[in-house]
Amino acid sequence: METNENEIQLTGQEKRILKLVVEGKRYKEIADALGLTEQTIKWYGMRLRYKFHASTSSELVHKVTELGLL
Repeated sequence: METNENEIQLTGQEKRILKLVVEGKRYKEIADALGLTEQTIKWYGMRLRYKFHASTSSELVHKVTELGLL
């Protein structure tokens, strides 16, 4: 399934987390930086992968980069 950037709506928190994922930060580092639990970041990661139809974080980063979203 192709991902269309116009169809993807992200919250402010999702955008912050996605930026850090693209920068190569680990979930623990993201959690510490944002004052959230690692489990919460894992949940956001799952939601982001779902929204971008990505099965892995690497695929998520590839799609976000390909779309030029960050």
